[in-house]
Amino acid sequence: MVWVVASDLHGSLTWTQRLFDACEAEQASHLLLLGDLLYHGPRNPLPDGYDPSEVAELLNRNAESIMAIRGNCDAEVDSMVLNFPLMESAFLMLDNRRFVCTHGHKFNDEQLPPLGAHDVLLFGHTHVYRLEKRDGFFVMNPGSVSLPKLDRPHTYLVYRDGRCSIKDFGGGLLESLELE
Repeated sequence: MVWVVASDLHGSLTWTQRLFDACEAEQASHLLLLGDLLYHGPRNPLPDGYDPSEVAELLNRNAESIMAIRGNCDAEVDSMVLNFPLMESAFLMLDNRRFVCTHGHKFNDEQLPPLGAHDVLLFGHTHVYRLEKRDGFFVMNPGSVSLPKLDRPHTYLVYRDGRCSIKDFGGGLLESLELE
């Protein structure tokens, strides 16, 4: 089973289409979105191809494979145009490992939720990718699909066979971490 994890689409049709192209290339069975799907937010510039209504349509056409978390830029009205729920947070079990999924504006690497040994905290929000093992648990951020920061590339995360990898949209592997 292959999962693609992505965050911070911010209404970019250009980058959301590239995300679905990456899902196809990765042969992903599921897409986990960690929030900030349709709106760019007042602190962000307009991303390339900004078209929230078309992004909603593209997401809705793929709703059966999407699990989504609500981000700080996702409003109640956004959930009314999407054919899948936006959850505040979620727990996901993959290969007997618990993934704690959140956007990152409430829980993140500095404000941790309760985590057990070997748990994985998945969050977005910062627009900066990272893979880290810390004190027996893992902290991971897929970066941003549409508006990366700190001169980072546009990125997503792939979970495959107990390994998490950060990739750019050219398919390049930037970092990888075995969940041991």
